[in-house]
Amino acid sequence: MPKFTDREPLVKTLNKYVRIVRTEHCFLLFEELGKSEKWTQCLEVFRWMQKQRWYIADNGVYSKLISVMGKKGQTRMAMWLFSEMRNSGCRPDTSVYNSLITAHLHSKDKAKALAKALGYFGKMKSMERCKPNIVTYNILLRAFAQAGNVEQVNDLFKDLEESIVSPDIYTFNGVMDAYGKNGMIREMESVLSQMKSNQCKPDIITFNLLIDSYGKRQEFEKMEQVFKSLLRSKEKPTLPTFNSMIINYGKARLRERAEHTFKRLTDMKYTPNFITYESLIMMYGFCDSVSSSRDVFDGLMRSGKEIRVSTLNAMLDVYCMNGLPEEADRLFERVRGFGVVPDATTYKLLYKAYTKANKKELVEKLLRHMDRDGIVPNKRFFLETLEVSGSSSTDGADSTSDKAGLKRTELSVKA
Repeated sequence: MPKFTDREPLVKTLNKYVRIVRTEHCFLLFEELGKSEKWTQCLEVFRWMQKQRWYIADNGVYSKLISVMGKKGQTRMAMWLFSEMRNSGCRPDTSVYNSLITAHLHSKDKAKALAKALGYFGKMKSMERCKPNIVTYNILLRAFAQAGNVEQVNDLFKDLEESIVSPDIYTFNGVMDAYGKNGMIREMESVLSQMKSNQCKPDIITFNLLIDSYGKRQEFEKMEQVFKSLLRSKEKPTLPTFNSMIINYGKARLRERAEHTFKRLTDMKYTPNFITYESLIMMYGFCDSVSSSRDVFDGLMRSGKEIRVSTLNAMLDVYCMNGLPEEADRLFERVRGFGVVPDATTYKLLYKAYTKANKKELVEKLLRHMDRDGIVPNKRFFLETLEVSGSSSTDGADSTSDKAGLKRTELSVKA
């Protein structure tokens, strides 16, 4: 497979290798382009394919493109491809409808998307070649669980039981994970019981999502019971198992339990990853032990390991949440010399902390850095920062509900 670069137009490169490029290569291109912001180039590749003598209209190609457009929020383009497919003589199948449903579920208007998804689901049941399969049910069940629509989830489970399709581990894990992330513990446990009654054994994903869900709700007795069950099972804990326990103990200010979990991790011969260290840094921050957070961060700096921007953000966040904006500023200046490039989250959390502490000189200094780096804060950046700052003044000093997971802020880059 030839290498494609940005040095010349994609179609020109395809023409250069026209004798060897085939459908499977284009699939790989769709995959890679879909991961970036170059989704429009997928359409260029598609148009190029259609001009080749070897091209035959194929459901698989359309299904893949619809999926890519959906992930990029391009629902109209996904619909256009669906129409294009039918006009080309292809008859939709289950896979195409699954991609179309997923595309709609990526749109911002969730209520409308769920209604559309159910409409397609009903249509699929009426067509022999498009009968819903387990993938269809899994997509819909997870979507409605994420929306907190318990009644619709139950209806879909009932429909699944009456069909010839059998639920699999992904069915139950997807719904439990969605319920767990919504804090709907009772509903999550109901699905777990359903899973057991279907003789479906939990896998490591099941254990991890249960541990994380109970931990986030600070139901530590249940979390620890699940962990013990995991140790007794054929499954083995993974780093996410320990990372989740460390950060959730930290949010509850249970430092000793978090440290014991980390010790257990190392005793079991696991090698901590960068998320483990970030969890430790945040844990100590929640427990008002800034010096311990700094020790972990400095240890990483001395180790010679690559410092990720997310790790930097964790340490900066610890300084900010503990009312130490000057320390955050000093660290921000220091790490820039080590080649760590700040991202949107870095600027957002520093701007929020500096404005909250009324440190005008630090705000001005930060804005100069942003200007030098070609970063222009858009309207959403300031609105979100003001919103967070306004709410934090009334939430009280002990509010730790969202300190660990700052959303990425949209920043526009100067041309």
